[in-house]
This record gives sequence, structure tokens and C-alpha cells, in this order.
Amino acid sequence: MPFGIAALAITSAVLHIPKVKREHSIDYLGAVLLVFGVTAVLLAVAVYGPQDGWGDSRTLSYLIVGLILSAFFVYWEGKAKEPILPMRLFKNHTFTLTSLLGGVIGAGMFGAIVMLPLYLQIVKGNSATEAGLKLIPLMLGIVSTSIFSGKRISTTGKYKIYPVIGTAVMTVGILLMTTLTRTTPFWQLSIYAILVGAGLGLSMQTIVIALQNAVDFQDMGVATSSNTFFRSLGSVFGTAIFGAVLNNRLTHYLAGGFSSLAAKDPSAVAGVDLSQAGITHIVAAPDSVAPVVLNTALDAYVNALHIVFYTAAPLTILGFILALSLRELPLRTSHDYAAAREEAAGEAVG
Repeated sequence: MPFGIAALAITSAVLHIPKVKREHSIDYLGAVLLVFGVTAVLLAVAVYGPQDGWGDSRTLSYLIVGLILSAFFVYWEGKAKEPILPMRLFKNHTFTLTSLLGGVIGAGMFGAIVMLPLYLQIVKGNSATEAGLKLIPLMLGIVSTSIFSGKRISTTGKYKIYPVIGTAVMTVGILLMTTLTRTTPFWQLSIYAILVGAGLGLSMQTIVIALQNAVDFQDMGVATSSNTFFRSLGSVFGTAIFGAVLNNRLTHYLAGGFSSLAAKDPSAVAGVDLSQAGITHIVAAPDSVAPVVLNTALDAYVNALHIVFYTAAPLTILGFILALSLRELPLRTSHDYAAAREEAAGEAVG
């Protein structure tokens, strides 16, 4: 909250953007269709699917309704006078590419942000506060490379190389996380987190620069907000998919691990509650069970997280391929923006 208030005060005092008064026709129907369509799909994917099962009637109902509303939203946006998301923007190669890339980056970013604290809290036994603080290396990677790439783009006028390198580095960092074990030291995890963060930092702001450089001045606002929207969608869908993979593989590895333990040492699992609630208790109160039981449960969590990271890697590889397809256009100058503002002002009313 204090940082938000400070940011609001600074931007209000320093950021002065030319205002152009226009007559508008607000796309209320498009807004309603977008909100309800996306909400229904997200509820199906992020809540009811993992909770009730992907074949559950409620999951399927929400998913079908959401897809129908989303399809009608696309149809309506092609007819609306001032659409929330103009479909013509998708004819712009850079807009389409950066929208896809934003979704991939969002999935990778939030996948790491969600899964790393799980590893730290469940496997390493850290508190929620400690796990949050141990994400600092990830944030350092994001901030430092964002600053670096911004300065280099300002100096050279070239931007394509940064999302290419960024997605490649992010892929390496995610693949390295498949080597995590119960005994991995924090300094080693920090290196992996820095790599993922560095990849995100090189990619996130750069694709926004590429997007803003490729669209008309009057479309810059809606194009930028759309990119943020697609990144948010990617983060939600990515987190839901990774969570589903984690739960599925965790159940598999827990069953296999404790079956193997029971075969080797039946007395070790005698009286141990192997239900979901029992496993949760084992992790929450490690001193209440034998070390071999605890290690079996933790190994199952680690192995399940490995599959999650293996699942995330192809997604970031897709991001690398998309980044390679990005077209590098000459950066606009201040004169170009001034001319665009004057052109837009010529269409103003009052």
C-alpha cells in the first residue's frame, strides 16, 4: 500500500501526458461479454477443474458457456463502433506475436512464483514469510535485466535480441530447477531463480516496447492494455495447468513411494495415515513421523515439481520460437510521436 500511494503521488506530479477530448461510444456489451466469458473459463480451468475434476458437469458447463460468450465477444468486436479490443489489431504481426509471447511469459513468471514457494515451504520447511523473502533473487533478476535492456535499447535502438535471449535464459533456468532435491542448498536455488528472473526481465518490457513501436499512436493504449490482459490470462491458465500437473503427479509419486516403502519395511508405514489429510499432517508436523516416512513424502513432492518444470520448459521454448519471429522495426523518434499526437489532436472534438 505505501509503495502504491508513493507511485500514485509521483506519477501525478511528474507524468504529464497530452489530453485529447473526444466523443466516444462505449462498448458496454463487449465489456459484459469479455468479463463473463473470461470469468467462466477461468472458473472452469482454475477452480472447478482442479477441485471437482475435468469431467465434472459444473466444470464442463462453465467452460462451454465461457467459450460461447468469448466467441460471441469476438464476433461483436468486429461490429462494434468503438470495440474494447479491435480485431483489426490482430492483422498487425507484432501485436499478434507479442500477445502470444505475453501469455507465454505470464505463464512462466507465475508458474515460477507459485511453484518455488511451494518447494520452499513444503520441502524445505520454510515459513510463508521466509519463502516470500527467498524469492528476492528472482525479483533481482527481473529488475536488473529490465534496467539493463532498457538502457541498451535506448542506446542502440535494437530490441529483438533481448526477448530471444530472455526466453532462452528462462528456459535454461526452468530446466535447471528439475535438478532440485530435498538437500539442494539455497545458493544453488538462487542461481536458478536469478536465471528465470533475468529471462523475464529481458523479455517483459521489451515486448511492450516492440508493440508500442509497431501500432498507430491512437491504438497504443488499447494495444498495451491488451498485452497486459493476455499476460494475465497466461499467468492464470499457466498456474492452473501447472497446479493440475502437480496434483496428478504428486498422487502418483506418493502412491508409488509408499508402496515401495511398505514392501521394503512394512513396520515403517504401520499406523501412518496415507490419506490426503494424513500427508498434509506429515509435511506440517515432520517430527511426528519417522524420517523415512517424511523423506518419502518429500521426495514425492520434489519429483512432482520436476514434472511441472518439465511441463513449463516447452512453453518457454515456444516463447523462444515466437521471439525469433519478432520483426525488428526502427524505433520511433520524439519527432514521430509529436507528429502522431498532432494528427490525433486534429481529430479531437472541442
